[in-house]
Amino acid sequence: MSKNKTYQAGRHFLQIPGPSNVPDRVLRAIAQPTIDHRGPEFATLTLSILDKLRVVFNTESPIFIYPASGTGGWESSLLNTLCPGDKVLAFETGHFATLWKNVAVKLGLEVIWVEGDWRQGIDAAVVEHHLKEDQSHEIKAVLAVHTETSSGATSDIAKIRKAIDAATHPALYMVDAVSSLACTELRHDDWGIDVTISASQKGLMLPPGLCFNAVSEKALAASKLSTFPHSYWSWDSMLELNKRGYFPYTPSTNLLYGLDEALCMLHDEGLATVFERHHRLALATQLAVAGWGLENLCVNPEQCSNSTTAVLMPEGHDADELRNIILDRFNMSLGMGLGKVKGTVFRIGHIGDFNELMLAGALSGVEMGLNIAGVPHKKGGVNAALEFLANSA
Repeated sequence: MSKNKTYQAGRHFLQIPGPSNVPDRVLRAIAQPTIDHRGPEFATLTLSILDKLRVVFNTESPIFIYPASGTGGWESSLLNTLCPGDKVLAFETGHFATLWKNVAVKLGLEVIWVEGDWRQGIDAAVVEHHLKEDQSHEIKAVLAVHTETSSGATSDIAKIRKAIDAATHPALYMVDAVSSLACTELRHDDWGIDVTISASQKGLMLPPGLCFNAVSEKALAASKLSTFPHSYWSWDSMLELNKRGYFPYTPSTNLLYGLDEALCMLHDEGLATVFERHHRLALATQLAVAGWGLENLCVNPEQCSNSTTAVLMPEGHDADELRNIILDRFNMSLGMGLGKVKGTVFRIGHIGDFNELMLAGALSGVEMGLNIAGVPHKKGGVNAALEFLANSA
């Protein structure tokens, strides 16, 4: 018998903050035979998807779907609405806010960068201050990450909108909802968002490969004035064809099958129930972390994410070593610390098609891993989570 371990029994626990585990229903939908993307059956599929998506985004605005990751969604939002040299206001809430800023810089935009400690969301008062100082309205857009995947902190998007309005500033409002869509309430129209960016691999329960731009009338008007050269990302090319159920490129047909099924699942459960489920599982995870005597990277409990909990390791202990032990012993993947928190943080994803028993298994794996790795902690984190779940279902 070989001493090399080539098989681990049971299902792999994918507890990173995305891609999330893909439900069997969605996998089966993706496995359907590919159809003609110029035919009438495909048009019916596309129009049905766009109708269902508008409910998830809470919008009557157009939603554009591209075969890309969330990074493509960032680039599309900037290229379609701005011009080279324009100023944008952005906030360092974590790794992904930083990456979006880097995309803007590479495109030739001037970024007013508000530094942060990666432990909290955007302060709406700071937004208002910067915009009131900009009397000549040189700032053309405000970039805000709703839920920062690297830190587990969620910003108050509605409050930021009020801050923009209080400053009576005409800047476009762009929101990254990659880690929040279908996990946390997001209201594109009611919150006055001009471009909402999201992607397929988190709350929408799909593999990576699709990104989304939900686009207001104000953003569409801005796109007519953009001087950035762009072709693939053009909203104009999408707008007319989408009305008939088609795309200006070869679409990801089978991922769209999966998206349609995932949207059916979300609507069958009910979005309010989906948000409550994510919130309840997030609270249970936070109780487990507190029960272990460890620290949540997000310092403001009201900002803790519904989709991700980032856990700080005690000084002198390596988060990646813990993650490797848990992967090897229990076949569970945890999210690594990114950027400047690499090695000091591990992240527990509680996102997508996920329930109480799955969380119980995930938290048990963490507690056993902490013990094996010799990480100083208290016992009983799992019990605290289970007691809460039993009493709050």
